[in-house]
Amino acid sequence: MGQAGTAEAAVRYLRSVAAAGESTASDAATAPLDPLPRPDLRCVGEDERAPVGPGEFRRVLGNFATGVAVVTAAAADGESGPAGFACQSFSSLSLDPPLVTFMVGRTSTTWPRIARAGAFCVNVLAAHQGALCRGFAVSGADKFAGVAYDAAPCSGAPRLTGALAWIDCTIHAVHTGGDHLIVVGRVAALGTGDEDAAPLLFHKGRFV
Repeated sequence: MGQAGTAEAAVRYLRSVAAAGESTASDAATAPLDPLPRPDLRCVGEDERAPVGPGEFRRVLGNFATGVAVVTAAAADGESGPAGFACQSFSSLSLDPPLVTFMVGRTSTTWPRIARAGAFCVNVLAAHQGALCRGFAVSGADKFAGVAYDAAPCSGAPRLTGALAWIDCTIHAVHTGGDHLIVVGRVAALGTGDEDAAPLLFHKGRFV
């Protein structure tokens, strides 16, 4: 079961429990709830050595296979064309409200353009779109040259032809996470392409 399916099942269960309890525990339903204790959080100090090196971190985490997406945005005022970059760190986040998230490097030159647009479209790539992904992974080039797309219905961001799915979002929140930013998007529209096609997967530094 996918992340969205798991979340949906959890919501159904909680609602059924709440509905069953209304007839037998109406007093309890209105009683105040004791807040859960907040966990103790500790940040790594600037003078502390990282417990693992970046090479070992990348090697071990590379064993986790991920899907691949291209995050796009329409051209903001004063820009000549749309923006986009290849992204492995995309995930669903919340069912109600519908939220998704992706991570982007803080040094990315594409992210400021997406931020200025205020909205984006996530294009989930199919297995045959490896070359397309490589094109969006480079910097300093016209990434949309020869790429077929139309406009997503809400953001106007490029919706890439042949993608397995597309998720059209507005930027909901941005959080810091080390050398990356955690971008949360609120879903405004979404849809699928060829649902029988295989997804593009990335594992140990290569497409599989």
